[in-house]
Amino acid sequence: MKQVFLPALAAALIGIALPALAQNVAIVNGKPVPKARVDVLAAQLAKSGRPVSPEMQGQIKDEVIAREIFMQEAQKRGLDATEDFKGQMELARQTLLIRELFADHQKTNPVTDDEIKAEYDKFAAANGGKEYRARHILVEKEDQAKAIIASLKKGGKFDEIAKKQSKDPGSGGNGGDLDWANAQSYVPEFSAALVKLNKGQTTEAPVKTQFGYHVIRLEDVREAQLPKLEEVKPQIAQQLQQQKLSKFQEDLRGKAKIE
Repeated sequence: MKQVFLPALAAALIGIALPALAQNVAIVNGKPVPKARVDVLAAQLAKSGRPVSPEMQGQIKDEVIAREIFMQEAQKRGLDATEDFKGQMELARQTLLIRELFADHQKTNPVTDDEIKAEYDKFAAANGGKEYRARHILVEKEDQAKAIIASLKKGGKFDEIAKKQSKDPGSGGNGGDLDWANAQSYVPEFSAALVKLNKGQTTEAPVKTQFGYHVIRLEDVREAQLPKLEEVKPQIAQQLQQQKLSKFQEDLRGKAKIE
């Protein structure tokens, strides 16, 4: 009778123990370490863009077990009861909860394709039209600018004079080259003088702006080279998502009763 009963009892006990063991990755000093911790850590790595390979699963398990060992030692020393620890835990709790709030808002308020298209159309309208490639020489005094214009008329080379005399740190070393740009990207006085020039023409008189006196030469003109919608769609989506999140935060602050 005993020979029949004991194996049956052992089988029953094994049937209970196996599922329990499956829920844990280890038992450290008598305390179970739940498998859920491994899953959470793996999910965090995946979110950060690091794919979790089978080899990494073992490393994650080891990390979870090591954390349990260190945590037990910290608790044994009473470190979890200190005011400093409690304060840090509260800050960590707030950070995690706020992060979840913002993630939930972004999930329930996604950026739509229509919103992205509308933002792109605004960008295209503001940056379309003509682009100008110009050079300039910036000096402090009008007489200096007039002397440069006279020198250019006598055959002086624009880029060489710019390298020697221009006070613009951004373009001076490049012979005054400003690359391609929309006229509206410059200050109004500079822009007004630029659009009046023909290709290869230099301003006949110095152009005064808040920066000093400019001698401007127009190298070329072309239609604006705008990126296609699909090329900038991820950047626009990210920008709009951030705008929505900022507005959400501002609305919450505005509704809050602060005394």
